[in-house]
Amino acid sequence: MKKKGSSLKNRLYMLLLVSLLPLTILITYLLVMTNNVSAQYDEIVEKITKANEYNINFKDDLDYSMYIIVVNSERANDIIDTNKPVQMIDEAREMFGTLSKEADTEAARTRLSGILKSLDTLKDRVIEIEESALNSGSYEVNMERLDLDIRVLTELIQEEIQFYIYEQTRNMEALKEGIRSRVEKAITITSILLVIILIGALTISRRIMEGITSPIRHLCRAAERAGSGDFETRAHEEKIDEIAVLNASFNRMVEEIGKLVEDIRVEELNLRAAELRLLQEQINPHFLYNTLDNIIWLAESKETQQVVSMVSALSDFFRTTLSKGKDYISVKDEEAHINSYLQIQQFRYRDILDYEINIDEEAYDCEILKLTLQPLVENALYHGIKGKRGLGHIYVIGCIREGLLEFQVKDDGIGMKESRLNEVRKIITGEIESTKEKGGFGLFNVNERIRLNYGHEYGLKIESAYGKGTCIWVTVPAVKK
Repeated sequence: MKKKGSSLKNRLYMLLLVSLLPLTILITYLLVMTNNVSAQYDEIVEKITKANEYNINFKDDLDYSMYIIVVNSERANDIIDTNKPVQMIDEAREMFGTLSKEADTEAARTRLSGILKSLDTLKDRVIEIEESALNSGSYEVNMERLDLDIRVLTELIQEEIQFYIYEQTRNMEALKEGIRSRVEKAITITSILLVIILIGALTISRRIMEGITSPIRHLCRAAERAGSGDFETRAHEEKIDEIAVLNASFNRMVEEIGKLVEDIRVEELNLRAAELRLLQEQINPHFLYNTLDNIIWLAESKETQQVVSMVSALSDFFRTTLSKGKDYISVKDEEAHINSYLQIQQFRYRDILDYEINIDEEAYDCEILKLTLQPLVENALYHGIKGKRGLGHIYVIGCIREGLLEFQVKDDGIGMKESRLNEVRKIITGEIESTKEKGGFGLFNVNERIRLNYGHEYGLKIESAYGKGTCIWVTVPAVKK
């Protein structure tokens, strides 16, 4: 049983993870440390702010309120709210009680406990003086009690608040020293971790990249040997799923080429000769190893998504090219085949090539002779678009009309003059023989295969205008699979 390898996508994700995970952990550590320090600082500032509000206003407001009550005992209610002193004390006690629960040092807790006891005593004294003053008590006695009980207690509370603020200020200074120590420690740890991360990431990344690029280089060399006519060459088995599929497709492709060559030598049949020559034309090793070189370049540049897209497109291209030896495939598969081809070529010619495929879905289930449209698309690219300056477009249109499959392969490339168009028409129909200088072999081959498989009433029709572009019509019977 063949051991399943890891996928190219997983390896590239692992490479990304190796690069990003350690840095993410380091950044998270720094953020958590910064957030903790900021939270401690904000907590101390909030406590100081709350205490400072009472340090500034509490004594003066309470002393004044009690003085008004004592001096104007009979009409005190008309001047101020006589319940205000007790309310002020209750509010202060609630706030300092909360601070006492949140105190994080023994000194602060002690100060707050003293403030709370003083507030309880102050409340008792305030109630006693209010009752005495409001019930016509002795003015002199109440004034004396105001000085000895109220003002002394508020002075004591104010001092306790100031001491508490001082303790919190010392905590802030200690926090500052702690921050400095943490920053120095964080810088040291960060520097060490950064060096370790860089060394580890470079080492692991190099191994991962070598594991990706090495089998692709081996496949390139095998493709070069196959291009030189050595059809006994085979690509090695690999542990990466996508590369393994590509190698298997390449091996099947080379093996199929060898078989077809031998069949031609033995059988000497026109149909097989046309199919073999067309197949060899479509699997031009220059196209293959140029594409693989692009994949290597993308992988070394860490263009993960582009590598996956290119490998998938190339794998789909050869899978359809081979099609398990079948002569007929569905229109949908033929569309996927030309889409894979154009996707690969668009990467190479991104500045000059754009394309659009628009085939009706009702035609997808129809059968078509394999490699009918792709040579026409290739012809449009190399003889139309590449001869034009600037961006060119290729359009592939297909539909079912009156029981026939009709396709158009159009381009807005350089086009042909009338004399050349007439020559190409004669090459397609076989009136004159195609040569390397004359060209037109791909069109002749497609037309010949269509006529041999469907009949002489079917085939290609071509129209062109110099400077405007070329359009090729393909007509075959619409036969459902």
